[in-house]
Amino acid sequence: MWCYRGGSISTEPRINDRIRVPEVRLVGPSGEQVGIVPLAKALELAQEYDLDLVEVAASARPPVCKLMDYGKFKYESAMKAREARKNQAHTVIKEMKLRPKIDPHDYDTKKGHVVRFLKQGDKVKITIMFRGREQSRPELGYRLLQRLASDVEDLGFIESNPKQDGRNMIMVLGPHKKKTEAMAEAREAQAARKAEAKANPGKSQNAAESDGVDGDLVDDVADADADADDVDIAEETAEAPAPASAEV
Repeated sequence: MWCYRGGSISTEPRINDRIRVPEVRLVGPSGEQVGIVPLAKALELAQEYDLDLVEVAASARPPVCKLMDYGKFKYESAMKAREARKNQAHTVIKEMKLRPKIDPHDYDTKKGHVVRFLKQGDKVKITIMFRGREQSRPELGYRLLQRLASDVEDLGFIESNPKQDGRNMIMVLGPHKKKTEAMAEAREAQAARKAEAKANPGKSQNAAESDGVDGDLVDDVADADADADDVDIAEETAEAPAPASAEV
């Protein structure tokens, strides 16, 4: 009776004594074609060059193996993958929810979040939530959306015009600045502040805190899942009653 004992399947290529074929198509250290040789001869050449025999194409017949420094190869591959992730830009849509009758202070606070999202190169979905009799006054939500779009026009543009969606009105703002540009600027600013901090150990606490802000943007590149934590910042849920200060 066949029994599967589990265990992970290795994705690493076979090297040296782990290669179990009678002969291989050998590639030299500089990429030159050596030809089809017995496995014993290939291992002998690997010892002679003080390198590893690495199986690079296991599905070929015979398998293709190359003489290389496998430890150095793994390190360089990991660094290339890390650099690729670092420069990768993830399309993220943030969300900000407002009420038609919103207090000026609350409006300024939420506008600040929208400005921050657009500066980071993210799209922002603005949702106006109507309750009760407010549903008969959609023009209030429309004017509020137009006001917000006008206030941030230097950072973003209206990508999706305001439209009614049930009890809500939705508009999407797109950033003028691409995500990759925003991340590059954040890295440059962070590097400049670190250099200044080394030159001036007595840097203020405010500057240190600003490092953390740009650092968060840079870290977003390595971990896209962290973007979801910012989506609901300072939002109001549709079920909960609005605070007294949110209405005029």
